[in-house]
Amino acid sequence: MQVLQVQLEVGPDPAEVGRARRWARSRLAGSGIREDEPLAETLVLIISELVTNAVVHTGCPAVLRMLFAAEGGVRVEVADASDCPPRPRRAHGDDTNGRGLELVDGLADRWGWQPEGLGKSIWCEVDRAAPAAPAPVVAPGAAVTSGIG
Repeated sequence: MQVLQVQLEVGPDPAEVGRARRWARSRLAGSGIREDEPLAETLVLIISELVTNAVVHTGCPAVLRMLFAAEGGVRVEVADASDCPPRPRRAHGDDTNGRGLELVDGLADRWGWQPEGLGKSIWCEVDRAAPAAPAPVVAPGAAVTSGIG
């Protein structure tokens, strides 16, 4: 498995979240993932949530990493200096926060966290779905065969 890794240092300022999203979009495009692909939007949302969590809940700088596997999957990691494990919360009603890790859990194929240096890294992986095979073109009134047999 061949992997390309890119990373961005993120300052402890909520304004850095927008910068991380813009950076991620440009790196996704550079890796061959088009901006209009659902995978790109999923990854940008995940990145936004993980960087927001790191900046808001730790008040420390963080490092955003994206790893692109040759097979098409993408791993996102956000490392920060806090050794406190992530705590998924349940938002209620009109709460304006508390949904980040729930979103990551619903969007990623896998996610978790691990100690890294004096802090931790929260990671997730999103598999790139194989493109759907084009539907056969059938002339009106023509019989369709399965090709089996």
